[in-house]
Amino acid sequence: MPLEAAHCCAVIPARDESGRIGSVVAGALRHLPAACVVDDGSRDATRNAARAAGARVLRHESPLGKGTALRTGWLHAIACGHAWAVLMDGDGQHAPDDIPALLAAAGDGSPLVIGARDLAPPAMPWARRATNRWLSQRISRLAGQRIPDSQSGFRVVHLPTLASLPLRSTHFEIESEMCVAFARQGHRVTSVPVRTLYGTEVSKVSPWRDGWRWWRWYRATRRDLAP
Repeated sequence: MPLEAAHCCAVIPARDESGRIGSVVAGALRHLPAACVVDDGSRDATRNAARAAGARVLRHESPLGKGTALRTGWLHAIACGHAWAVLMDGDGQHAPDDIPALLAAAGDGSPLVIGARDLAPPAMPWARRATNRWLSQRISRLAGQRIPDSQSGFRVVHLPTLASLPLRSTHFEIESEMCVAFARQGHRVTSVPVRTLYGTEVSKVSPWRDGWRWWRWYRATRRDLAP
């Protein structure tokens, strides 16, 4: 049966998203009782827009990275008594009306449900399509199960299980590390098709800096998992 929304909190990391964060929060609150936005060192009015839309806002005074922002958010959700979190990006690329589908999948017993995007839509830049496919293939091998969109930030996660995992990533490699950590602990990672809304958002991922961070994480993880 579907996971009850009453047990969930939206956790939304955001940096310099004042023009979009309000609609993201409002969309999440159509389906969930609470939303926590972690303002990761924004220089604009992100926190004001998020608060005006109904979110609880936590702020990092300087950018600490998506992984750190997510951790701040999920620890807050745990402290508030939530058992589950819906993780969403703050740039508006996730459709909040897909939240019920993710909750339904989580109700089948999976502690990690990933909203899998269509990796071949016309609006998705070709370089991003190719990169996401390549990364997902490698994460699937490390995880020992197929994960078609390992880089999707749209997820439902069981917070007590998440808190028990030794996650260390502070930036965008957190999505990959989370997939592998859940799978290697014997958990099934479920994927559900979701829409992706591409507009004028600008990715915060730095191809060189974040690519190097991911590669270092990947090499270390592959070495640690080697028989």
